[in-house]
Amino acid sequence: MTDRRFFGQTVLTCTFILAIIGWGVGFYGPPIYMQAVMDRTGWPVAQVSAAVTLHFLSGTLVIANLPRLYARFGVPTVTVAGSLMLGLGVNIWAQASALWVLYAGAICSGVGWVTLGAAAVNTLIAPWYIKDRPKALGKAYNGASLGGVIFSPLWVVLIERFGFAIAALVITLATVALIGGFALWIFGKTPQSVGQYPDHLDAPPAPSTNAQAAPWTSAQTFKSTQFRSLAAGMSLGLFAQIGLIAHLYSILVGHLGAQQASFAMGLATASAMGGRYVAASLMNRGTDRRHLACLAYAVQLLGTLMLLCLDLHTAAAWAAVVLIGSGIGNATSLPPLIAQTEFSQENTAKVIALMVAISQATYAFAPACFGLIRSAYADPGQAVTALVLVAVAVQLLAILSFYRGSTLRPFKKASY
Repeated sequence: MTDRRFFGQTVLTCTFILAIIGWGVGFYGPPIYMQAVMDRTGWPVAQVSAAVTLHFLSGTLVIANLPRLYARFGVPTVTVAGSLMLGLGVNIWAQASALWVLYAGAICSGVGWVTLGAAAVNTLIAPWYIKDRPKALGKAYNGASLGGVIFSPLWVVLIERFGFAIAALVITLATVALIGGFALWIFGKTPQSVGQYPDHLDAPPAPSTNAQAAPWTSAQTFKSTQFRSLAAGMSLGLFAQIGLIAHLYSILVGHLGAQQASFAMGLATASAMGGRYVAASLMNRGTDRRHLACLAYAVQLLGTLMLLCLDLHTAAAWAAVVLIGSGIGNATSLPPLIAQTEFSQENTAKVIALMVAISQATYAFAPACFGLIRSAYADPGQAVTALVLVAVAVQLLAILSFYRGSTLRPFKKASY
């Protein structure tokens, strides 16, 4: 190793901060926005939750084409444009006076946030880390979890004190300033441009020995049984998770109050860091990553069932958010790490981009679907019960999808 500081560490730090902002504003923000919009306008939950669905759905085409956009315009330009679009969308959420305006804002925020999301994080980290990529991605994705810890209560406090419009403007200005600085001075650099090699090696890394070394087309990717089972597991798991998260805050408000509910949401995302740490520890011992995904969703399923006990004691709410939260981070970070072991370096970027696009196109409908379930029951307790049963059924299907993929190939440790 050389004594010169590895620039990849700087990239990792900035990507960690990008993930804090991206998830804090674009992922954990919409459930708070939904409640703020309903409080301000009195619009029904089904109509407002449809905006959350539109938010997630609108970014799907952007995710699938992120590698192409990066190749054409460059990572810095796409990242800055995305932060501007996200900020514009959130400000429209804050001031919408008609549903069509709210939906327009949801489209803008959804298109913008994916440039700061999972596929973007993987793209920023991948050139700098190969063998150490699981550890690096784990650190970067901890920023996603910390984004929920910071922004869930922050949004609530700012909205209560200054109103949604002022809160959105302040956070947007800070977001654009930070992301713009990173894009200008950090994200445009590559190991070659600074005279370094991935993982801070003194020589280029050995070429991948995985199969399918030739780059795949999208059609070839879809023909892979491993890809289909992995994409299905990620999509189903995130469908249940996003559906729960989108409505969890408004459900907890009725039992804990607004302030405690916001802290509970923060606790859920803090638990995600713990869950990811446990997963990383087990991964280092050679555990099959698909089996880890099954375990993570099983724990999350138990937390979902705890929501049935909300009326018995408030402790059930805190237990539920801890268990649900333990799988939040792994639902996003484990599938790309599984892909790294099952596909070549040449194909991993395409596999991850398609997998994230498919999962987002699927889970985008979760907030609206869960909103329809809640609105179908006049009794809040019955609505929560129905929501929980649907979420548990989908989580079980996700576990089966990941497990099915592990039975289709002999387990081997990652070669990079």
